[in-house]
Amino acid sequence: MPELPDIETYLAALAPRVLGRPIAALRIRSPFVLRTVDPPAASVPGHVVQTLRRLGKRIVFGLDDDLFLVIHLMVAGRLKWKAPGAALPTRIGLLALDFESASLLLTEVSKKQRASLHILRGPEALKQLDPGGIDVLTADVRTFGATLTLENHTLKRALTDPRLFSGIGNAYSDEILFAARLSPLALTSRLSEAEIARLHKATRETLTTWTERLKARAGGDFPEKVTAFREGMAVHGRFRKPCPDCGAPIQRIRYAENEVNYCPKCQTGGRVLADRAMSRLLKEDWPRSLEELEARGMA
Repeated sequence: MPELPDIETYLAALAPRVLGRPIAALRIRSPFVLRTVDPPAASVPGHVVQTLRRLGKRIVFGLDDDLFLVIHLMVAGRLKWKAPGAALPTRIGLLALDFESASLLLTEVSKKQRASLHILRGPEALKQLDPGGIDVLTADVRTFGATLTLENHTLKRALTDPRLFSGIGNAYSDEILFAARLSPLALTSRLSEAEIARLHKATRETLTTWTERLKARAGGDFPEKVTAFREGMAVHGRFRKPCPDCGAPIQRIRYAENEVNYCPKCQTGGRVLADRAMSRLLKEDWPRSLEELEARGMA
């Protein structure tokens, strides 16, 4: 799922291309992508894009006459900048925003069709889509800590909760926790002030660094390779590959449709965290340490 750095990179690419320009047409191929009925889609053409902003992991186009178009890419949604009037791909094309000089396409390589468009009128309607998470790039350490410890959860769950923190998902939470040298399963209620400060710093630095890196990679072009697995990531998507800092094999915990990636040597003191599926299967044979893991050839 595109997260804060990816969304900010999209916004940086969109700004010089759409701000101040009228929408010539809104073409909707998939009936499932539009999640609102009023204002109608037919009312969008002719309105000018006046603002662009991020709302969590959503992209908000602020139009004149108090209209808002809100796109949520979810897991597999992506934006494509194409020639004016470009045809929507048959299987993955969801909608197109046509401008005089180009067309912005929304595609989704998934059968579940989770990506969405909301057409809203007024800031109050827009506010209803805001999960309420704080902006970690502007929050001071006190606000960050108060938010983090509001409820007692694992760090992985807390960082990815949109009601607590805006724009952080599965990929960058792994990178943040590695940078902070904290276990993804550490409980928020048990963190020391020093650990909270370390996590706050790691969160800001990781997201800022990756945002700048992705914008630099785009080089002024429209970003095409938006993915959760980036070359240069320390732990995310690097199961069994060596940790860039200590060389230990990166481990993972799989759950539902996501997974946690971490370095057992840098983050958990050498302890291998139980993978629900495998630990149930192996039971007492599940390795409890990095040494056991390596001895059994599972690293």
